[in-house]
Amino acid sequence: MTRRLLICLVAAASICCAQPAAPQAQHWQVAGLDREALVYAPPTAKTTPSPLVFVFHGHGGRMNGTARSFHIQTLWPEAIVVYPQGLPTQGVLTDREGKLPGWQFRPGGQDDRDLKFFDAMLKTLEGEYKIDKSRIYATGHSNGGAFTYLLWAERGDVLAAVAPSGAIAQPAERGQLKPKPVLHIAGKNDPLVKFEWQQQTIDFLKAHNGKEPVETYLYDGGHAFPPDTPERIVAFFRGLPGHPLL
Repeated sequence: MTRRLLICLVAAASICCAQPAAPQAQHWQVAGLDREALVYAPPTAKTTPSPLVFVFHGHGGRMNGTARSFHIQTLWPEAIVVYPQGLPTQGVLTDREGKLPGWQFRPGGQDDRDLKFFDAMLKTLEGEYKIDKSRIYATGHSNGGAFTYLLWAERGDVLAAVAPSGAIAQPAERGQLKPKPVLHIAGKNDPLVKFEWQQQTIDFLKAHNGKEPVETYLYDGGHAFPPDTPERIVAFFRGLPGHPLL
């Protein structure tokens, strides 16, 4: 663990008991579809430039459960935290019939419905709150982690950093990833997203990302990440050079 990450973990722990904002379910009509996200926005976000964090659930996940498992809003109560809800999606590794909610895994998939959803959310939030455009982040688990990588490829100019728990789904995305800070989270015994795929992603990032940091959190477990993972994500985002601790 780097000294910077350790310092930021301590800083994150010191604020974890702060009262998070009350959640608000917001809706959007995007390409004829009703889309929904759970938004935690502190009162200060109306007047103070605030960081913005998007958190994407895995295949079959729900925004409310993701808000409980990631709980970024309790670790970083000064940030606006958004938990979008996916739509029924044919899975790559499971759910081939596409009955469970998830995210597109390639450019153009489902007519880019989820990239359009991201654009709509960001536009609305920028109109409602005073967002620090230099501190917009994305994280996600499994299918949500793969979608985070897709966002990096397709909306990289918007994001300051990413923290995916998952692998790059499409090799074609790699050439579109503009260097930026990344924390990659992976289980060494993951039976679903194989660790060898994850290692290939990490190796590519280290070779491709130039001077931008590539940090990893590799744990001995399987597909589900350890309880301390959200703290590590927040510490990574808050500890980036040039980013104030707010």
